[in-house]
Amino acid sequence: MNKPSIPKGTRDFSPAEMAKRNYIFQTIRDVYALYGYQQIETPAMETLQTLMGKYGEEGDKLLFKVLNSGNFLQKVTDEELAGRNTNHLAAQLCEKGLRYDLTVPFARYVVMHREELQMPFRRYQIQPVWRADRPQKGRYREFYQCDADVVGSDSLLNEVELMQIIDTVFQRFGIRVQIKINNRKILTGIAEMIGEADKIVPITVAMDKMDKIGPEGVNAELHEAGISDEAIERLQPIITLQGSNDEKLDIIDSVLKDSAIGRKGVEETRYILSTIALCNLRNEVQLDLTLARGLNYYTGAIFEVKALDVPMGSIVGGGRYDNLTGIFGMPGLSGVGISFGADRIFDILNQLNLYPSNAVEATQLLFINFGEKETAYILPRLAQIRKAGINAEIFPDTVKLKKQMNYANAKHIPYVAFAGEQEMKDLTLTVKNMTTGEQNVMTTDDIIAQLKME
Repeated sequence: MNKPSIPKGTRDFSPAEMAKRNYIFQTIRDVYALYGYQQIETPAMETLQTLMGKYGEEGDKLLFKVLNSGNFLQKVTDEELAGRNTNHLAAQLCEKGLRYDLTVPFARYVVMHREELQMPFRRYQIQPVWRADRPQKGRYREFYQCDADVVGSDSLLNEVELMQIIDTVFQRFGIRVQIKINNRKILTGIAEMIGEADKIVPITVAMDKMDKIGPEGVNAELHEAGISDEAIERLQPIITLQGSNDEKLDIIDSVLKDSAIGRKGVEETRYILSTIALCNLRNEVQLDLTLARGLNYYTGAIFEVKALDVPMGSIVGGGRYDNLTGIFGMPGLSGVGISFGADRIFDILNQLNLYPSNAVEATQLLFINFGEKETAYILPRLAQIRKAGINAEIFPDTVKLKKQMNYANAKHIPYVAFAGEQEMKDLTLTVKNMTTGEQNVMTTDDIIAQLKME
């Protein structure tokens, strides 16, 4: 008989891993709520009408399509089947697909529920998404996104608050990060200034790889994309720009003096940086003029976050977009959002060993089962301990003490309690610290007081 398996690019998570993942999601959830964001959920499946054409041709290929239920071949002719035109057949056989991200479903949600929503609408969403991608290290077919967006407001205070959210989350995790910021309008101005306005996408795609391939690699890629040598030359001072955020802004402001859109980007960035300076962030905010992200999508400020103590790609990304709901025929609704990369954060917390012990230890106290009489004595005390909010369990079977102790060790349960004749007579319990081996006779109230302190 074949051993069971799971699809490539998907994962099982053990109880210990789930405890860690829940710690990540709960921390992010708590901080989103702290800033007034409200949670929504959307279905795992959307209609293909909603999903198709929103992610470009490549994205459409990566959509998992769901076969119609019932006799899905009923309306398909033999000629169509013989023609093996995958796209045509998929359109006939599938009306639904698994969501590719949380942004398009959010746009659909806003359009459908527009009358009920209080604008500006601050929403967060923590759910899995699916991509029919080729699985590789760090890239999965099923993974979680942790998005927060504000729609219906043009105010740059939203950008400032999203940077505060990023700072607060990583303070709580104990991860040192650098928050990088740029503006799509500055990048548009740069492309104009070097005389290659129509080639903004290849220019920014190349510039975005600065961290990975360095200035020479960027220049080679620009050359390959058909950017003139003169334009590449004019780009060099920007690519290699050093100094404080204010110094960079002053230089880029003078470089873009003849570009209205470029100057607007500088003005927006200056406001965001000067306002964030009032908020006493723990982590550094750096203006990075090579930061580009998915440019056909963003229209204003863009963000990216890098961990300082672990080599890892971006762990948060986001930015301002001017037309989220335009794809569904409701133009003019501006928004700004961020997304935390939970899987990468999971790896960083593991590498730096930053999980709090209570995030991983589920059960704090195990009661040993010596038999029916002892169990009858323990059960009301176990109920009292649980009522006090302490995670506790009783071993369900009356088996050898060694087996029950091995169970406690395997589950990393820090305390074990038991009752024999003497304890039942004195209305007490003997509690053993599994780390030190120390044993103490205690009342139920004493146990609750001690475990609540830990």
